[in-house]
Amino acid sequence: MSDITSQVQPALPDAAVATYRPVAAPPPRLWPGIAVVVLMLLVVWVPGWLGASSFFTRFLCMFWGPIAATAGVAVWWLFFSRVRWRDRLLGLAAFAVGAGATAALSAFPFMALIVYALPVVLTAWVLWLVVTAFLPWPVRSVGLMAVLLLTWLAYTCIRLDGLDGSMNGKLVWRWSQTAEDRYFAARGLIGKAPAASGLTLGPADWPGFRGPERDGRRTGVRIATDWNQNPPKEVWRHRVGPGWGSFAVVGRALFTQEQRGPKESVVCYDADTGNEVWVHDDDARFEEPLAGPGPRATPTFHDGQLYALGARGRLNCLDAATGAVVWTRDIVADSGAAVPMWGFASSPLVRDGVVTVIAGGPGGKSVLGYDAAKGGPPAWTAGDGTMSYSSPHPAKLGGVEQVLCLTEKGLTALDPAKGDVLWKYDWPQAMHRVVQPTVLDDSDLLVSSWQETRRIHVRHDKDGWATEEVWTSASLKPNFNDMVIHDGCAYGFDADSFVCVRLEDGRRTWRTKAYGSGQVLLLADQGVLLVQSEKPCVAALVQATPEACKELGRFPAFAADEKTWNHPVVAHGKLFVRNGEEAACFQLTEETGASAGK
Repeated sequence: MSDITSQVQPALPDAAVATYRPVAAPPPRLWPGIAVVVLMLLVVWVPGWLGASSFFTRFLCMFWGPIAATAGVAVWWLFFSRVRWRDRLLGLAAFAVGAGATAALSAFPFMALIVYALPVVLTAWVLWLVVTAFLPWPVRSVGLMAVLLLTWLAYTCIRLDGLDGSMNGKLVWRWSQTAEDRYFAARGLIGKAPAASGLTLGPADWPGFRGPERDGRRTGVRIATDWNQNPPKEVWRHRVGPGWGSFAVVGRALFTQEQRGPKESVVCYDADTGNEVWVHDDDARFEEPLAGPGPRATPTFHDGQLYALGARGRLNCLDAATGAVVWTRDIVADSGAAVPMWGFASSPLVRDGVVTVIAGGPGGKSVLGYDAAKGGPPAWTAGDGTMSYSSPHPAKLGGVEQVLCLTEKGLTALDPAKGDVLWKYDWPQAMHRVVQPTVLDDSDLLVSSWQETRRIHVRHDKDGWATEEVWTSASLKPNFNDMVIHDGCAYGFDADSFVCVRLEDGRRTWRTKAYGSGQVLLLADQGVLLVQSEKPCVAALVQATPEACKELGRFPAFAADEKTWNHPVVAHGKLFVRNGEEAACFQLTEETGASAGK
């Protein structure tokens, strides 16, 4: 039987016996992941490189770019990467665990993790796979999980100390000192000064936000402009608690607001020495990741009293000489408004015996007017806008005194005594407005958004009020930087560029990126602009001329790594500057024939 079988099925030679060889797995497909990450980095970085986008455009790119890229990387990894399913799931798990642990343990706000950490983690994910192509896959797979976890967890050791006007974050070690820590460490070095008495407003004073008319215009002053050879001499400098408002100056009294730990403080310093005269504290603290902690508004001096609005809505009327409380109100309770994302920023305005603030409350309580002397419940409420970081603005249009209030709805003009709506200019937008309206004359004004600036003509006749758009210009897109007007031109910030725009047609005549997202003040008698750059903070003098940007001189005001958004002040022959960490005073030299605004 065996012989028969062997005859039917002869044995095959050994060379013909087939051997089993496992098929090698294809290498991971990396190009889709690389494409997604490169596209994300372009969306995040290019607007800043071009310098043509507004602050909010950059924010949208920096926020939504990484979110969209995360979705793209997930689709690539799950469906097109060609790695084993077990490794795909382990990679996603490492990403999710790292993200969750970092969100729970880090000092970063969730939104900041998206903007600053997420792009780095996604880039590390793809970069690891690219640079380890020579390693066996098991090593690359384990290494990838380690890279994802460690990159995420690195952000538990880092703190975000705010952003500048170009959305660049200041990243420091989590355990390093904060600006408040440095303030409290140096607080004992600040001297005390006696209380002032009989404070009355004089022509050299600066009674509140951007001056008497809130237009950033200083008259009656002529200073030497040869700052490169003879910079202003420092009179004093010291640490202050965080805050983003400016100064009011009356005589030797210098008023501002600060955050001092759990206390929100209205502070009076001696303008000549920097010593502390008095302080009023409220149990309130406001903090957010963009600017950091601290109140946003500038105090207002009027008839011996000081009006100050805190970031959480505490409106104080204080005796300007002593800091004693005259009356106080909570504008959140009075209006039903929510505390805004970046805090209340409305610097109080006093007109016709009424102190006005923008609260953003619903149901006709956007703007509140209080009896300036007695306080109490609002004397009137008006308006329907709920989003604004602008302040009430005084104006006289058509021969009628009025208060202009800018919100996301547009511009509303109110009677300062009664709160009656005189007229409206509807210009809705989805984002908050920050800058002030700019009054040009008895009939025209400029209104800005982060996208453009418009010139509006206001007509008042027997038929009532009417508004008409004269021109719209995309050459002036201020984020939070107010402009000044001189000889037919507007000078201000277009995102992080400083520009000159003609009032006639809105056309730009020159542009420079020398000052970042700074602030500007006009020395009107000389036709000179005092420009304060954002970071590093320098004070520069620029000729107010439409022909070209001609800088006359400059000097450093603060350290290179400190951003400065607060408006500068010139009063009594001195320049006062502050930011979220320091305040300083510089003596200005009077103009002589040799140094006249040349």
